[in-house]
Amino acid sequence: MSAVMITRKVRKWEKLPGKNTFCCDGRVMMARQKGVFYLTLFLIVGTCALFFAFECPYLAVHLSPAIPVFAALLFLFVMAMLLRTSFSDPGVLPRALPEEATFIEMEIEAANGNVPAGQRPPPRIRNVQINNQIVKLKYCYTCKIFRPPRASHCSICDNCVDRFDHHCPWVGNCVGKRNYRYFYLFTMSLSLLTIYIFTFDIVHVVMREYPFTVLEVLVCFFTLWSVVGLTGFHTYLISLNQTTNEDIKGSWSGKNRVQNPYSHKNIIKNCCEVLCGPAYPSVLDRRGVMQEDSPVSATSAAPYSTSSSSSNPVPQTTKTTAPLIPNEHTPDDAKPSIAASAEKSPSPKEEHPPAPKVPPLASPETDAEASLTKDKTH
Repeated sequence: MSAVMITRKVRKWEKLPGKNTFCCDGRVMMARQKGVFYLTLFLIVGTCALFFAFECPYLAVHLSPAIPVFAALLFLFVMAMLLRTSFSDPGVLPRALPEEATFIEMEIEAANGNVPAGQRPPPRIRNVQINNQIVKLKYCYTCKIFRPPRASHCSICDNCVDRFDHHCPWVGNCVGKRNYRYFYLFTMSLSLLTIYIFTFDIVHVVMREYPFTVLEVLVCFFTLWSVVGLTGFHTYLISLNQTTNEDIKGSWSGKNRVQNPYSHKNIIKNCCEVLCGPAYPSVLDRRGVMQEDSPVSATSAAPYSTSSSSSNPVPQTTKTTAPLIPNEHTPDDAKPSIAASAEKSPSPKEEHPPAPKVPPLASPETDAEASLTKDKTH
């Protein structure tokens, strides 16, 4: 059975490697494990719904109508920062193309030379200088690239992320170069919202006991320590211009007299760079269009081509590309089959078509007799 290659246009997000999921035609990008993210939404929305339904009416009448207004604005800001963090590209780096990977492998082999049998090859590392400090760029065997400084490969999303901080299951996404500031604003605003609801819940319990208020106090009490503690930890990291991944690994702990080359030695400058720096565009081009060759069996495509050839013939092309890697064999589907070659080759009868019959040339005498006969008839 022969196969015909048909070219169709697809979005690039449909063919991106890794373990991410896309929605809204590639506009929304998240991790596949989103169960904890739904739990985060439920806790935030549920707690605020109870506060607006039971405490806000009483507090607005007896204390101030500004209490529910400020709580609503703070709730909307928290939800905006959460969705912005969860639905955005954290800074995923594209993987190397086959020809790029082949070129990098050739460069590494040429630099390392022949390694004797039984010996481990040297690590694939490149050294770059940043602010008079040597930084090592490690090679990613999955993405086939030398990762930029501060980038790391996320094992959950299976992608390299630029300025990788950590993978946060509570937001259902990685936290990296493009969404770290929104993650920090989310944790900070959520801390303020939790403290705000917890404070006025205690006020409501003192003024008027209510069973739902006691439940909210317990939820906010256990949430308060974790959220406020997380906000304080990231505030400390921002003041040093450091990531969670670097802090866990001890990259700039000073044990080997290695200082952080990204720190400005000033808390205000570090905070301004992390929180007020430029917004970096995505390098994935998720919604771009690419062409894909999909094989279709000749038996299923034959009736369509026969019926349409009489009215509106459509040319079919077979795209065959040479292997990018040496000693790579061409797949069997891309090879022309015997039936396809038989259809293209002419039959023995068509090789020597009969010569057309040409009437013999008339002589001048015959033409004269024909003209006299024509005159007599007239």
